Amino acid sequence: MPPRLCALCHAVRAILKRPKTGQQICKECFFYVFETEIHNTVTEAKLFKPGDRVAIGASGGKDSTVLAHVMKTLNERYSYGLDLFLLSIDEGITGYRDDSLETVKRNQQQYDMPLKILSYDELYGWTMDAIVTQIGKKNNCTFCGVFRRQALDRGAAILNVDHIVTGHNADDIAETVLMNIMRGDIARLGRCTSICTQGEDTIKRSKPFKYAYEKEIVMYAYFKKLDYFSTECIYSPDAYRGHARAFLKDLEVSRPSAIIDIIHSGEAFEIKEDVKATQKSQQTCRRCGYMSSNELCKACTLLEGLERGMAHAVATDRGRKKLDADDHAPENLRTIPFFQLPASSRPNSTAPIEAAS
Repeated sequence: MPPRLCALCHAVRAILKRPKTGQQICKECFFYVFETEIHNTVTEAKLFKPGDRVAIGASGGKDSTVLAHVMKTLNERYSYGLDLFLLSIDEGITGYRDDSLETVKRNQQQYDMPLKILSYDELYGWTMDAIVTQIGKKNNCTFCGVFRRQALDRGAAILNVDHIVTGHNADDIAETVLMNIMRGDIARLGRCTSICTQGEDTIKRSKPFKYAYEKEIVMYAYFKKLDYFSTECIYSPDAYRGHARAFLKDLEVSRPSAIIDIIHSGEAFEIKEDVKATQKSQQTCRRCGYMSSNELCKACTLLEGLERGMAHAVATDRGRKKLDADDHAPENLRTIPFFQLPASSRPNSTAPIEAAS
């Protein structure tokens, strides 16, 4: 039986089958359609404007490494006119993050982008190693997730960028939809499928890989021979997300379209107005100035819990509320530097990047 030809160019032998579509195509056609789909996502969502300063959240893993490569490729191919930066957060995890940051430093040279590394130790006075030593592995992802989100915004403010892009892919977003349904988290369910988020007190953040399958990102990195770090976080095996991930993988085996179907279902969810009315309005943390739905933001609450030896208590909603109501924090309490958005000199009238007609 002769080799099957690429379903797109019909000239070269097909060497892979796309998990997303089932098409059997050649390597070069795969590169082109993968990059074109990301470009279409960018232009249809009007994510960028010419002249935007964009920070790529770089962890050294497959998603962020492919994102950096694709963003550089599309920026040059379609003349987006973006200034691209790499922004890495060092959580302080020995044997994991210190090794992955070496990959990021190589990516900096490979893609010729400025790099900023901001550490938990520098920002909060705690590393994840130290946090896990105090609280164990049960709730450590709660601390890391809250600290990391704020650290990205603060790193972006230091770089004076307009926009942060992250490597969250279709699998990640589908998992998040499932998690929010299982937890009954109405507030997050209403916005977890948004490709772009921005509040009055935060920097614009988007996910160009929203519709890109994780398997295809891995294939792209493999066939492009990209330099990335593949070890999973040593503190994440017990994370709640793992249950949603295992369930999603089982669904994907019998129905590959399940990932996109779940995302589209999440996009179709509408929250009733009377439910919206019960949700807390956003304000700014009285201590560090970062966005919050309470007097103290989650990062400040968690940090105070660590400083006062109450980390286990503040990891729960009840514990955080109790600490929020306590105005008698120690005078020598370590606090997070006050957050300020970067000043943007770009006019709001600049048109977003759109697909060429």
